[in-house]
Amino acid sequence: MSNLRATDRQDPFVAHRSLFFTVAYEILGSGADAEDVVQEAWLRWAELGRDVRAGVRDPRAYLVRTVTRQALNRLRTLSRRREDYVGEWLPEPLLTVPDVAEDVELAESVSIAMLTVLESLTPVERAAFVLREVFDVPYEEIAEAVGKSATAVRQLVSRARSHVAARRPRMRVDRTEQQEVVERFLVAVTTGDVQGLMDVLAPDVVLIADGGGLAQAVRVPVSGAKKVTNLLRSFPQAALNPKIALLWLNGGLGIRIDDEAGGPSLISLVVEDGRIARIFAMRNPDKLGYLDEETLLAR
Repeated sequence: MSNLRATDRQDPFVAHRSLFFTVAYEILGSGADAEDVVQEAWLRWAELGRDVRAGVRDPRAYLVRTVTRQALNRLRTLSRRREDYVGEWLPEPLLTVPDVAEDVELAESVSIAMLTVLESLTPVERAAFVLREVFDVPYEEIAEAVGKSATAVRQLVSRARSHVAARRPRMRVDRTEQQEVVERFLVAVTTGDVQGLMDVLAPDVVLIADGGGLAQAVRVPVSGAKKVTNLLRSFPQAALNPKIALLWLNGGLGIRIDDEAGGPSLISLVVEDGRIARIFAMRNPDKLGYLDEETLLAR
């Protein structure tokens, strides 16, 4: 947006840009692709001309529809590309401000866990679900954005809601409890404390790693506390001068590990009942481009 003139700073697109990025990101699960979609939407908005833009009754709603259409087009292309992806596919993580965690619904909607569940929806189901459940867009406006009737959209959202409810983890955990569990996990991993790992992991914990064929990572999910512990217990011997930090990742507390031997890793954890139920390890270097500065999200 560096090419915007000073006179454009009050433009509705600029005022709601964080919202448009958030919509695109939740539909796509990729910060880079969401940024491209937002830029394309900006170009389309600018091409309308000032007089036409001034005549748009609800610029925010108009632009949400524009962003959604562009995101859907890109998602259909990405869906075909992901069929050939090496190993498990996880969303691109974002470094977020701590305030995102205060908006519980927004934080849950942009979490790695939720975005992974959304991957199991069809593109249109995903767009309709995100617009309705996260951004409370009226069914009629969603229908216009996705090219369906309002009745069809209601059915899409209902089906997607049931699908997501059956797969979404219970994520609403007190921040203090979450930090305590994450810190226990981190101490156990970095010291090779096998019993500590077994104690902090849920019996049915699942670990999913994404290396994309570019970084070492298990290519199928690992299930069960014993198997996950066996996988993680070698970290102290395998890592070379690791630098470890806690950070706000997709609205929740996450871990960054920079290891001279294995490269960077971003870890997102789902805490349930005082234990870790899901571990998402993102290691594909092509997906770690949004970690140098905080991304502003809005709804």
